[in-house]
Amino acid sequence: MAKEQQQRTLGESPSFLKILEEVSQVAPLEKPVLVVGERGTGKELIAARLHFLSNRWEEQFLKMNCAAISDSLLESELFGHEAGAFTGATKTHHGRFERAHGGTLFLDELASTSPLVQEKLLRIIEYGEYERVGGNKTLYCDIRLIAATNRDLPSLAKSGKFRSDLLDRLAFDVLTLPPLRERGADIMLLAEHFAVGMTNELDREYFPGFSAEAEQALEAYPWPGNVRELKNVVERCVYRNDEDKEISEVLFDPFDSPYRPLDRQDPLQVKQNPGALPLDLKKTVQDFEIDLLNRSLREAKHNQRKAAELLKLTYHQFRGYLKKYELLKSD
Repeated sequence: MAKEQQQRTLGESPSFLKILEEVSQVAPLEKPVLVVGERGTGKELIAARLHFLSNRWEEQFLKMNCAAISDSLLESELFGHEAGAFTGATKTHHGRFERAHGGTLFLDELASTSPLVQEKLLRIIEYGEYERVGGNKTLYCDIRLIAATNRDLPSLAKSGKFRSDLLDRLAFDVLTLPPLRERGADIMLLAEHFAVGMTNELDREYFPGFSAEAEQALEAYPWPGNVRELKNVVERCVYRNDEDKEISEVLFDPFDSPYRPLDRQDPLQVKQNPGALPLDLKKTVQDFEIDLLNRSLREAKHNQRKAAELLKLTYHQFRGYLKKYELLKSD
């Protein structure tokens, strides 16, 4: 595997090691794989690992974010188009499937694709054949397809929003990545890795480390943005910190400011303007309570007992609220 991929695929928690073992088992097979996980869990890195551990590792590894462009352009980008297929198509365009011949194609955000694209994907997986947009010649390709999503595809298929037959063919095996909150042993390992990388980027001599309080805060945070969020938080801490002092404070939310402008839907603004009707009372109260819980945790540097005191709650009452809104890190 490429050295860069080896360095970036880090983890020693049981749930993460289990995924790496599953990757190693399925990588040599000439079968499609579906990678599922929350945003920021490293789906693209897992796809790259599947490619570099396969027999196609010397061939092309092409990536495509299906949600990044419109449906009409996506069809052209994936399957190519003939000259004159539409206005502006002055020459033949070779799509990703054609360019990835012999290698691996990674399709991210697969759930956002249109029924037409899904139908063409089904044909490629089944028969290895397709046609360029505006063309009538059948082309053949030899690719290994890896797809990724952060959506529940079985539910989408059940509701008719995703083709069930395509899901059946994609899901030869499904790798479901654990969120960072389930990888407690990896949080500080990754944090140190990102901190050292940022230290090198700033041309500093060494990284002085995290204080015990900072480590406690990092490990207690639920990380809704997963590894991507951890990377941003740690790198921000490093560049804002004096190069010869250990990091003692962690800023999780860069938008956190007493001068932050409030959106109309902000629960605090609703509180200040309780007459703004109509509104969903249950959701408004829930959003307001979640906001207060998160603010108290930030104020208390994620010490739950201190956060409970700020809200005039007992420790067990505070923990009950965290469990209610699934803000409590899994034990």
